[in-house]
Amino acid sequence: MKIIWSISENDVRKVKEVINDNQNAFLKIRKDRNVDRNNLLINEDSVIRTLLMCLLTSQQRSGPNSLVGQFLRRSLFPVTYQSIQQTENVDTFVKKVLIDNDLTRYINRISRFFASNINKFQNNQWSIVLQLRELLNVDSKYEERKYADKLVRELDGIGPKQARNFLQALGLTRYEIPIDSRITNWLNEFGFPVSLSSSPLGDKGYYHFVSDGIQELCEKAEVYPCLLDAAIFSSYDNDGWTEQNAVF
Repeated sequence: MKIIWSISENDVRKVKEVINDNQNAFLKIRKDRNVDRNNLLINEDSVIRTLLMCLLTSQQRSGPNSLVGQFLRRSLFPVTYQSIQQTENVDTFVKKVLIDNDLTRYINRISRFFASNINKFQNNQWSIVLQLRELLNVDSKYEERKYADKLVRELDGIGPKQARNFLQALGLTRYEIPIDSRITNWLNEFGFPVSLSSSPLGDKGYYHFVSDGIQELCEKAEVYPCLLDAAIFSSYDNDGWTEQNAVF
């Protein structure tokens, strides 16, 4: 069986409209990083920081002025490859860092998942860095999905949304986006052919279905899904994004 997506000119207009209405710093940085791929840095430190970002933002608010946002924008980020190499217990170390920054929601779960994944990276001699670098020259929605699904299978505490968030924050994806309640709410108002809910997005098949619809819509509108995602995401924050606070 195959789904046939029927996309009208009015649908295309709505996509272009939300992008035009949200020409802010968040969208500008997304284009610069994910579409143009300017000055991308993929190393152990960027992987560590992005992994922690994904685990934190899956559990709590991450708007421009949130505690999570302020923590992730720290110029001297406290969780680094060097600091991890020097600690005997990654779980305890990260837990203390989060407590020191008033990020205590689901702290035990977050620190446990983080430590488990760091252990996997270390056991594989940080081969994930080389794998991610291979995506720098890829412009394929199929390869993006393939690698995102691989992350879901191999990492703890990382579901379909977090896997896309991880890759998108590193600048490595243009087509696969992190779908959450903001996106599903917008799609429902937009007139998506079926009523969507964010709760089933942990299921790979459901996630692929919604993502397929978004990608078909963006292809017709001639925009990358990562830009539509940035426009929708930032539209809920009342123009709160600036060059200074739009790190991720």
